[in-house]
Amino acid sequence: MRILISGASIAGPVLAYWLARYGHEVTVVERSPVLRKTGGHAVDLFRPAMDISEKMGVLPRIESLATGTQQLSFLREGTRKPITGDVTKIFAAASDRHVEVMRDDLSEIYYDAGRADAEYVFGDSITSVGEDGDVTFEVGAPRRFDLVIGADGLHSNVRRLVFGEVAKTFVGAYLAVLSVPRELGVPGAMSGHIGPGRSAQVYGARHIDDARAVFLFRSPELEYHHRDVPRQKQLLREAFAGLHPQVDEWMTYLDSDRVFYFDSITQLREDTWSRGRVALVGDAAYCPGPAIGGSTSLAVLGAYVLAGELAAGGDHEAAFARYENEMRDLVHASRAFALGVAKTLIPTTRLGVTALVRGMQLVTSLPSWMVRPIAKLNSKGIRLHDSMDVKDYERQGAGVPAP
Repeated sequence: MRILISGASIAGPVLAYWLARYGHEVTVVERSPVLRKTGGHAVDLFRPAMDISEKMGVLPRIESLATGTQQLSFLREGTRKPITGDVTKIFAAASDRHVEVMRDDLSEIYYDAGRADAEYVFGDSITSVGEDGDVTFEVGAPRRFDLVIGADGLHSNVRRLVFGEVAKTFVGAYLAVLSVPRELGVPGAMSGHIGPGRSAQVYGARHIDDARAVFLFRSPELEYHHRDVPRQKQLLREAFAGLHPQVDEWMTYLDSDRVFYFDSITQLREDTWSRGRVALVGDAAYCPGPAIGGSTSLAVLGAYVLAGELAAGGDHEAAFARYENEMRDLVHASRAFALGVAKTLIPTTRLGVTALVRGMQLVTSLPSWMVRPIAKLNSKGIRLHDSMDVKDYERQGAGVPAP
């Protein structure tokens, strides 16, 4: 089949790789004129996404570009002594197989894995999708496809065109990421400041030429457009005024042309991600909330499952239904987990802040051999992302892989 994918971040390139592997003719359209290098935050790949990446042959490259963060240090608002924790123990509790990698690096790795077998069109965007598969573009000539897949993120253009407004839940918090000079961050360590309703951290990685400052804060829903960067910077300044002089220093780089990201932490609540010839995948379909719900691993798994079900036989509507059935329970669990994480990571009281940092200390004080067995007692909590199964579609006869 001729399949069009909108979006070349994470889910899009993974889906393109597997669809092409199963013999489909794949085109990926991306609004950005080049592969996005947005200066985004580090993301986590848990066991299922690691297993899929290994099947794609890209796991060694991903691991070679791991951020290597091992230590976490917080200074509570109004105190002078930082509290430190061992990140490796925290992630050992969460996953048997895990890597933290910069989102830009991961996107490029997945793109490189399949670009020889798929057509990539940059600097263009879909303007309409017909029921018969006719697609129009902002720049390119109209074309016809058998299927159209929206893999274009929380603010999905395909979802807007085909599904209209969908149910969303604002978690009550915001995330921002700012590129700052390399010397402000230490590779292998994340350090920062935390107070009721807000936290700011900075970290580096050995292979990137800058550092990243990350901001999380609670707020009622704010008025701004997701492309209005000056307004977003103003809101960030207001949210972090007075937290600490070091944070004020990081904020000075908002006045430069350094890369900046800002968005609400919002969940998509729909349970149906297909309509006719169109389906959604990743954050475009079931974003559990940026930075809190394992959305990157969920996107990788969703793309793999969608491609596998399309290759497993039957018409596309049956394949879409199987894809939704495979992912629905995982999505529901991720939503619930993310809501709990948001409350934990961004406590609203000084007592909550103390509980968070003391909990971190408790986990990291345990012997390494004890952390994982204790965490495994609750597969629906911190071990949620490792509990997701990865089918072997090729072994189950899902089509004949293309050479």
